[in-house]
Amino acid sequence: MDTMKLLLGATVALLLGALVMSWQGMHRGVENAPAEELDRLRKQIAELRAEQDRIQLEKQIQQLKAGTPETPAASSAEMEEMKAQLAAQQAALAQIEARKAEEERAARDAKVAQDEEGLLNQRDLEKSDTELRRARMIAEALLIGTVQEYVADADYGGFATFQIHMPEQVQPGTILAVRRKTGILCQLKVSDVTPEGGIANPLPGFGAVEPKPGDELILPPPF
Repeated sequence: MDTMKLLLGATVALLLGALVMSWQGMHRGVENAPAEELDRLRKQIAELRAEQDRIQLEKQIQQLKAGTPETPAASSAEMEEMKAQLAAQQAALAQIEARKAEEERAARDAKVAQDEEGLLNQRDLEKSDTELRRARMIAEALLIGTVQEYVADADYGGFATFQIHMPEQVQPGTILAVRRKTGILCQLKVSDVTPEGGIANPLPGFGAVEPKPGDELILPPPF
């Protein structure tokens, strides 16, 4: 047996061993194959292709050196074996990727169904609990501005300065509600809008709790 045959035999043995280990790993965890397993299979496929090219080139070099004609029968058998190994690796990779895609799609469908069920349950609860519906509407209202300072004045009723987050929603005369968590403390009427921010005055029914820096301003929800 010449050196070339020994080299080919050793190479094929190593590749067969790698293929067996790959198939064993796939059957043990094909449903939860990690990204590293997919990368390893892709790398082995690339290695098989590179080895196939290298063997072909090595045989051509040996034949040129020895001045002997190519042996088509042996070359054909080796190439077919390499192709079979490559096809097996590609099939394993395709199976894993298809299974993972199916699992991801099933997970997305389950989450959508869960979210829809939760929304329906929320609506059912709100039908019999107006306070729950009111709290949700307050929490979901867009943030229009943030209170920077509130100045109390016994004679004029006080005023609040605020930072404007949505200028297109704020102009003199706009009514804003002061939101704290999921409740409304009071309502303010915008009296002035400047590039630096806005000024607003409390409306009747202000209550005992005054706004403080950081309180959020929203458009009053349509309860």
